[in-house]
Amino acid sequence: MDLEQNISALVRLNEVLDEKNEELQQVIETAYQHNKWFTKENILLSLKNIREQFLDEMKIRAWLSKYDLSAGLYENRVKQPRNVGIVMAGNIPLVGFHDFLCVFLSGHRALIKLSSKDDVLFPFILKNLFEIDDELKHWISVSEIIKGMEAAIATGSNNSSRYFQYYFGKYPNIIRKNRSSVAVLNGNESREDLEKLGLDIFSYFGLGCRNVSKLFVPSAYSFDLFFQSVEKFSGSMHDHNKYMNNYDYNRVLLLMNQTLFLTNNFLIVKEDEKISSPVAMLYYEFYSNENDLMKRLQRDDSNIQCIAGKNFLPFGESQSPQLDDYADGADTMKFLFEL
Repeated sequence: MDLEQNISALVRLNEVLDEKNEELQQVIETAYQHNKWFTKENILLSLKNIREQFLDEMKIRAWLSKYDLSAGLYENRVKQPRNVGIVMAGNIPLVGFHDFLCVFLSGHRALIKLSSKDDVLFPFILKNLFEIDDELKHWISVSEIIKGMEAAIATGSNNSSRYFQYYFGKYPNIIRKNRSSVAVLNGNESREDLEKLGLDIFSYFGLGCRNVSKLFVPSAYSFDLFFQSVEKFSGSMHDHNKYMNNYDYNRVLLLMNQTLFLTNNFLIVKEDEKISSPVAMLYYEFYSNENDLMKRLQRDDSNIQCIAGKNFLPFGESQSPQLDDYADGADTMKFLFEL
């Protein structure tokens, strides 16, 4: 494995993933037909972040510079590469790309198990990588059953994480569970702020761990401006049958149980202490002061992926992670370099 050669391959891959690529357009349509949650807009959103954040040469070099790759250390590592199994999730398009990128640039072999929900887009990426550099076929493989694994990176639900722990516990591993993201409002947000917050909520229909699924709002907060601001997302939500089926189902359950909630006919907003909310539903919780709020956030830190707000991650940026925005806060590159 040659680091410079691999970086060059990624830069060329960036060019292939241009949405004007006719073959890519066909693959996007196939992915959508395979999984209706993967709309063209959501796939392009994922590809946009991959191209701008993960495949930019300067950003890659700045990211790698944070790790000790001096004095031939990288070359020494790749003389004894490990076989790293990657079990990818399928909740949003190409959600496992960052794990693959880390293994690819750390000098190890990637043994990949794709999610059945997202098994169209990644093979297209690999096909193009192999066309760019045929030698990469010896370093990257995809199969239903991972054999010869020496380390594991697995992402799934809280239930599947127990399965992963049972099978992968004997190897060095990173095993990720369910996480969700939250937003903190102070009541002084502008309409523009709340429109950007809508991106954090509705991108990928709320299925990603970086999607805001809960709001922390000051006591007696009025949701009027919030509902007005997110109305711009009405059309795309109403046009998606799966999303609206979830909305209708959850609304009926709440009505049958006589549970209080707010709605604008495509999003249910409900007071609840839990962090993770169902599709088409957003939880909220009141806070009285900032000290109590910070204690509350710390209490659920292991369940929170990121926090949006004026003193946190800017509104509208939760779905644009940087190369060092590691899922669950576990430094994947550090883990791989220390194998």
